[in-house]
Amino acid sequence: MAEQPDDDFQSAFWNAKRAMMEASESAFRRHGVRAGQQHILRALWREDCLTPGEIARRLELTTATVSKMTSRMQATGLVERRPHPSDRRLVRVCLTERGRAVEDAIGQEMQRMTELALGTLGPRQRKQLVGYLREIRRNLEAAAAADHPGKRRLAG
Repeated sequence: MAEQPDDDFQSAFWNAKRAMMEASESAFRRHGVRAGQQHILRALWREDCLTPGEIARRLELTTATVSKMTSRMQATGLVERRPHPSDRRLVRVCLTERGRAVEDAIGQEMQRMTELALGTLGPRQRKQLVGYLREIRRNLEAAAAADHPGKRRLAG
């Protein structure tokens, strides 16, 4: 049976994603951060003490995903939950000293991971790749919206 182009894409994308996650997990683990948590940390480094819903909107994730991730981050001392000052129903996720202290190290690891992943690509190719990935996401979100008209986007 001949290889289908879509099968090539699926395999290549899956393998690249898996390799990136494994490399990220290894790099960030040295600093007590799990792969994926760096995105929540980046949001909090930009603006500390956000609600899980605010983080979810900024990262285009579900609030449930953010709540689960921040619970793990709280257990390792990266963040803490504080009551919202004006709405007793809400909590805010705030950086701890440890969460602030890993900013430079995690930023350097993220740059290193980008260079490892894209090192053989020139600036134009890198820009094209990012554009293609955004287009793939838009295509999938449009298909999901067509299949489920009430749903805005794919859950993260």
